[in-house]
Amino acid sequence: MPRGDKSSYTDKQKRQAEHIEDSYEDRGVSKKQAERRAWATVNKESGGGKKSGSGRKKAASKSTAKKSSSKKSGKKGSRK
Repeated sequence: MPRGDKSSYTDKQKRQAEHIEDSYEDRGVSKKQAERRAWATVNKESGGGKKSGSGRKKAASKSTAKKSSSKKSGKKGSRK
């Protein structure tokens, strides 16, 4: 399989990459760069192409998709 071949990805992963790519292009990123970033994002979220076999499930960390900020800004200090 040549480098860059997308045949090992599921239809869902391909759709996700397409939407992410469109989003980058809307923000002014070039077509080529948008495609690279989209596939990098899909790989990071899903762990790559199709995986088969039991016990291969990876705990998906979707930290890139949704970030929550639980820290409050400002100094901790005594109130007067």
